[in-house]
Amino acid sequence: MLTSQAPAIAEIVAIARAAGEVILEVYHSRPVVAASKSDSSPLTEADLRAHHLIVSRLAGLQPALPVLSEEASELSYATRAAWTRYWLIDPLDGTREFLSRNGEFTVNIALIDGNRVVLGVVHVPVSGITYWGSVGQSAWRAQAGTEPRRIQVQPELGASIRVAGSRSHRGDSLDRFLGEIGPHDFVSMGSSLKFCLVAEGQADVYPRLGPTSEWDTAAAQAVLEAAGGAVLTLDGTPLRYNTKAEYLNPHFVAFGSRQRDWIALLR
Repeated sequence: MLTSQAPAIAEIVAIARAAGEVILEVYHSRPVVAASKSDSSPLTEADLRAHHLIVSRLAGLQPALPVLSEEASELSYATRAAWTRYWLIDPLDGTREFLSRNGEFTVNIALIDGNRVVLGVVHVPVSGITYWGSVGQSAWRAQAGTEPRRIQVQPELGASIRVAGSRSHRGDSLDRFLGEIGPHDFVSMGSSLKFCLVAEGQADVYPRLGPTSEWDTAAAQAVLEAAGGAVLTLDGTPLRYNTKAEYLNPHFVAFGSRQRDWIALLR
Protein backbone atom coordinates (compact mmCIF):
# COMPACT_ATOMS: atom_id res chain seq x y z
CA MET A 1 0.00 0.00 0.00
CA LEU A 2 1.02 3.59 -0.51
CA THR A 3 0.99 4.24 3.22
CA SER A 4 3.56 1.49 3.69
CA GLN A 5 6.06 3.38 1.54
CA ALA A 6 8.45 6.04 2.80
CA PRO A 7 6.60 9.34 3.40
CA ALA A 8 8.58 11.02 0.62
CA ILE A 9 7.06 8.65 -1.93
CA ALA A 10 3.52 9.49 -0.84
CA GLU A 11 4.27 13.19 -1.06
CA ILE A 12 5.83 12.90 -4.53
CA VAL A 13 2.88 10.83 -5.75
CA ALA A 14 0.55 13.59 -4.51
CA ILE A 15 2.59 16.25 -6.33
CA ALA A 16 2.58 14.26 -9.58
CA ARG A 17 -1.20 13.79 -9.36
CA ALA A 18 -1.72 17.49 -8.70
CA ALA A 19 0.37 18.30 -11.77
CA GLY A 20 -1.78 15.86 -13.72
CA GLU A 21 -4.88 17.79 -12.72
CA VAL A 22 -3.58 21.10 -14.06
CA ILE A 23 -2.48 19.35 -17.26
CA LEU A 24 -5.98 17.97 -17.74
CA GLU A 25 -7.49 21.44 -17.33
CA VAL A 26 -5.55 22.48 -20.43
CA TYR A 27 -6.03 19.14 -22.20
CA HIS A 28 -9.81 19.42 -22.01
CA SER A 29 -9.84 23.02 -23.22
CA ARG A 30 -9.84 23.91 -26.89
CA PRO A 31 -7.83 24.93 -28.70
CA VAL A 32 -4.49 23.92 -27.17
CA VAL A 33 -1.79 26.23 -28.51
CA ALA A 34 1.79 25.00 -28.83
CA ALA A 35 4.93 27.08 -29.21
CA SER A 36 8.25 25.72 -30.45
CA LYS A 37 11.32 25.49 -28.21
CA SER A 38 14.85 25.98 -29.47
CA ASP A 39 15.11 22.27 -30.36
CA SER A 40 11.82 22.51 -32.32
CA SER A 41 9.95 20.39 -29.75
CA PRO A 42 6.50 21.68 -28.78
CA LEU A 43 5.70 23.60 -25.60
CA THR A 44 2.19 24.20 -24.25
CA GLU A 45 0.58 26.00 -21.34
CA ALA A 46 0.17 22.58 -19.72
CA ASP A 47 3.96 22.02 -19.69
CA LEU A 48 4.52 25.35 -17.96
CA ARG A 49 1.68 25.07 -15.44
CA ALA A 50 2.81 21.59 -14.41
CA HIS A 51 6.43 22.79 -14.19
CA HIS A 52 5.61 25.66 -11.85
CA LEU A 53 3.41 23.50 -9.63
CA ILE A 54 5.98 20.72 -9.26
CA VAL A 55 8.93 23.05 -8.65
CA SER A 56 6.99 25.03 -6.05
CA ARG A 57 5.82 21.96 -4.15
CA LEU A 58 9.21 20.24 -4.24
CA ALA A 59 10.77 23.42 -2.86
CA GLY A 60 8.28 23.33 -0.01
CA LEU A 61 9.07 19.68 0.62
CA GLN A 62 12.87 19.92 0.66
CA PRO A 63 13.98 23.55 0.15
CA ALA A 64 17.70 22.75 -0.01
CA LEU A 65 17.41 20.19 -2.81
CA PRO A 66 17.98 21.52 -6.37
CA VAL A 67 15.38 20.86 -9.07
CA LEU A 68 16.22 20.30 -12.73
CA SER A 69 13.22 20.50 -15.04
CA GLU A 70 12.97 20.18 -18.80
CA GLU A 71 11.31 23.60 -18.75
CA ALA A 72 14.16 25.22 -16.79
CA SER A 73 17.27 23.41 -17.97
CA GLU A 74 19.54 26.32 -18.88
CA LEU A 75 22.02 25.65 -16.12
CA SER A 76 25.77 25.40 -16.56
CA TYR A 77 27.37 22.03 -16.05
CA ALA A 78 29.74 23.65 -13.56
CA THR A 79 26.71 24.38 -11.40
CA ARG A 80 25.10 20.97 -11.85
CA ALA A 81 28.33 19.02 -11.38
CA ALA A 82 28.41 20.15 -7.76
CA TRP A 83 25.05 18.51 -7.10
CA THR A 84 25.17 15.15 -5.37
CA ARG A 85 21.41 14.87 -4.89
CA TYR A 86 18.63 16.60 -6.83
CA TRP A 87 15.15 16.29 -8.32
CA LEU A 88 14.92 15.63 -12.06
CA ILE A 89 11.50 16.25 -13.59
CA ASP A 90 9.64 16.24 -16.87
CA PRO A 91 6.41 18.10 -16.14
CA LEU A 92 4.74 16.73 -19.28
CA ASP A 93 6.53 13.87 -21.01
CA GLY A 94 4.97 13.26 -24.41
CA THR A 95 3.84 16.71 -25.49
CA ARG A 96 3.28 15.39 -29.02
CA GLU A 97 0.97 12.74 -27.58
CA PHE A 98 -0.74 15.48 -25.58
CA LEU A 99 -1.33 17.49 -28.75
CA SER A 100 -2.58 14.44 -30.66
CA ARG A 101 -4.93 13.76 -27.71
CA ASN A 102 -4.15 10.03 -27.44
CA GLY A 103 -3.68 10.11 -23.65
CA GLU A 104 -0.16 8.64 -23.74
CA PHE A 105 1.64 11.35 -21.82
CA THR A 106 2.98 11.41 -18.28
CA VAL A 107 4.30 13.45 -15.37
CA ASN A 108 7.79 12.29 -14.40
CA ILE A 109 9.48 13.08 -11.07
CA ALA A 110 12.76 11.42 -10.08
CA LEU A 111 15.31 11.74 -7.32
CA ILE A 112 18.96 11.44 -8.39
CA ASP A 113 21.68 10.59 -5.88
CA GLY A 114 25.30 10.15 -6.89
CA ASN A 115 24.45 10.10 -10.62
CA ARG A 116 21.99 7.22 -10.15
CA VAL A 117 18.23 7.39 -9.96
CA VAL A 118 16.95 6.18 -6.59
CA LEU A 119 13.25 7.07 -6.64
CA GLY A 120 10.72 7.76 -9.35
CA VAL A 121 7.04 8.55 -9.88
CA VAL A 122 5.30 8.35 -13.26
CA HIS A 123 1.72 9.61 -13.39
CA VAL A 124 -0.66 9.23 -16.34
CA PRO A 125 -3.16 12.10 -16.13
CA VAL A 126 -5.80 10.77 -18.54
CA SER A 127 -6.14 7.32 -16.97
CA GLY A 128 -5.32 8.42 -13.41
CA ILE A 129 -2.78 5.59 -13.13
CA THR A 130 0.39 6.24 -11.13
CA TYR A 131 3.55 4.13 -11.02
CA TRP A 132 6.23 4.62 -8.39
CA GLY A 133 9.30 2.84 -7.12
CA SER A 134 12.33 3.05 -4.86
CA VAL A 135 15.35 1.28 -6.33
CA GLY A 136 16.34 -1.72 -4.23
CA GLN A 137 12.92 -1.86 -2.60
CA SER A 138 9.67 -2.22 -4.58
CA ALA A 139 7.54 -0.81 -7.39
CA TRP A 140 3.82 -0.07 -7.29
CA ARG A 141 0.90 0.81 -9.55
CA ALA A 142 -2.36 2.44 -8.51
CA GLN A 143 -5.30 4.30 -9.94
CA ALA A 144 -6.71 7.18 -7.91
CA GLY A 145 -9.17 5.84 -5.38
CA THR A 146 -7.93 2.24 -5.55
CA GLU A 147 -5.51 0.22 -3.45
CA PRO A 148 -1.96 0.12 -4.88
CA ARG A 149 -0.63 -3.19 -6.09
CA ARG A 150 2.98 -4.24 -6.26
CA ILE A 151 4.36 -4.78 -9.77
CA GLN A 152 7.24 -6.90 -11.02
CA VAL A 153 8.83 -7.64 -14.35
CA GLN A 154 8.12 -10.92 -16.14
CA PRO A 155 11.33 -12.97 -15.83
CA GLU A 156 10.27 -15.70 -18.28
CA LEU A 157 10.08 -15.05 -22.02
CA GLY A 158 7.20 -16.46 -24.03
CA ALA A 159 7.28 -17.83 -27.55
CA SER A 160 6.83 -14.30 -28.92
CA ILE A 161 8.89 -11.52 -27.36
CA ARG A 162 6.90 -8.41 -26.46
CA VAL A 163 8.80 -5.33 -27.59
CA ALA A 164 7.76 -1.86 -26.42
CA GLY A 165 8.60 0.93 -28.82
CA SER A 166 7.97 4.58 -29.49
CA ARG A 167 4.83 5.75 -31.19
CA SER A 168 6.63 8.86 -32.44
CA HIS A 169 10.15 7.59 -33.20
CA ARG A 170 11.09 4.48 -35.15
CA GLY A 171 14.10 3.92 -37.39
CA ASP A 172 16.23 1.38 -39.20
CA SER A 173 18.16 0.42 -36.05
CA LEU A 174 14.98 -0.72 -34.31
CA ASP A 175 13.87 -2.62 -37.38
CA ARG A 176 17.21 -4.46 -37.43
CA PHE A 177 16.81 -5.34 -33.75
CA LEU A 178 13.33 -6.70 -34.39
CA GLY A 179 14.75 -8.81 -37.21
CA GLU A 180 17.37 -10.26 -34.86
CA ILE A 181 15.11 -11.31 -31.99
CA GLY A 182 12.79 -13.55 -34.01
CA PRO A 183 9.04 -13.89 -33.30
CA HIS A 184 7.76 -10.82 -31.50
CA ASP A 185 4.82 -8.58 -30.81
CA PHE A 186 5.46 -4.85 -31.10
CA VAL A 187 3.63 -2.66 -28.60
CA SER A 188 3.61 0.97 -29.69
CA MET A 189 3.38 3.45 -26.83
CA GLY A 190 4.24 7.08 -26.13
CA SER A 191 6.33 8.75 -23.42
CA SER A 192 7.82 6.93 -20.41
CA LEU A 193 4.94 4.43 -20.43
CA LYS A 194 7.14 2.02 -22.37
CA PHE A 195 9.31 1.48 -19.28
CA CYS A 196 6.19 0.99 -17.19
CA LEU A 197 4.89 -1.72 -19.52
CA VAL A 198 8.11 -3.64 -18.90
CA ALA A 199 7.95 -2.93 -15.16
CA GLU A 200 4.49 -4.46 -14.79
CA GLY A 201 5.26 -7.47 -16.99
CA GLN A 202 3.22 -6.34 -20.01
CA ALA A 203 6.34 -6.11 -22.23
CA ASP A 204 9.74 -7.80 -22.16
CA VAL A 205 12.09 -5.23 -23.62
CA TYR A 206 12.26 -1.60 -24.71
CA PRO A 207 15.25 -0.77 -26.93
CA ARG A 208 15.88 2.92 -27.41
CA LEU A 209 18.16 3.65 -30.35
CA GLY A 210 17.23 7.28 -30.83
CA PRO A 211 17.59 10.50 -28.83
CA THR A 212 16.15 10.91 -25.33
CA SER A 213 16.94 13.39 -22.62
CA GLU A 214 17.67 12.63 -18.98
CA TRP A 215 14.30 13.93 -17.76
CA ASP A 216 12.55 11.56 -20.20
CA THR A 217 13.93 8.43 -18.57
CA ALA A 218 14.88 8.89 -14.92
CA ALA A 219 11.53 8.43 -13.14
CA ALA A 220 10.51 5.43 -15.22
CA GLN A 221 13.96 3.88 -14.86
CA ALA A 222 13.47 3.97 -11.09
CA VAL A 223 10.11 2.23 -11.44
CA LEU A 224 11.55 -0.46 -13.72
CA GLU A 225 14.63 -1.12 -11.57
CA ALA A 226 12.46 -1.26 -8.44
CA ALA A 227 10.31 -3.85 -10.25
CA GLY A 228 13.36 -6.04 -10.91
CA GLY A 229 14.34 -4.80 -14.36
CA ALA A 230 17.36 -2.96 -15.72
CA VAL A 231 18.22 -0.06 -18.02
CA LEU A 232 21.64 -0.49 -19.61
CA THR A 233 23.56 1.51 -22.16
CA LEU A 234 25.05 -0.40 -25.09
CA ASP A 235 28.35 -0.81 -23.23
CA GLY A 236 26.50 -2.76 -20.52
CA THR A 237 26.52 -0.12 -17.79
CA PRO A 238 23.42 1.30 -16.04
CA LEU A 239 22.04 4.55 -17.41
CA ARG A 240 23.44 7.38 -15.28
CA TYR A 241 22.65 11.06 -14.82
CA ASN A 242 24.40 14.43 -14.61
CA THR A 243 27.75 13.08 -15.80
CA LYS A 244 28.28 15.47 -18.73
CA ALA A 245 27.35 18.91 -20.01
CA GLU A 246 24.65 17.76 -22.41
CA TYR A 247 21.37 16.23 -21.33
CA LEU A 248 21.08 13.64 -24.11
CA ASN A 249 21.19 10.00 -23.04
CA PRO A 250 23.22 7.39 -24.88
CA HIS A 251 21.27 4.61 -26.60
CA PHE A 252 20.01 2.03 -24.12
CA VAL A 253 17.87 -1.04 -23.62
CA ALA A 254 15.33 -1.46 -20.82
CA PHE A 255 14.31 -5.01 -19.99
CA GLY A 256 12.81 -7.35 -17.45
CA SER A 257 13.86 -10.85 -18.45
CA ARG A 258 17.55 -11.75 -18.48
CA GLN A 259 17.04 -14.84 -20.66
CA ARG A 260 18.39 -13.04 -23.73
CA ASP A 261 21.55 -11.00 -24.19
CA TRP A 262 19.74 -7.88 -25.36
CA ILE A 263 22.86 -5.78 -25.71
CA ALA A 264 24.52 -8.33 -28.00
CA LEU A 265 21.47 -8.12 -30.25
CA LEU A 266 21.85 -4.35 -30.48
CA ARG A 267 25.55 -4.21 -31.32
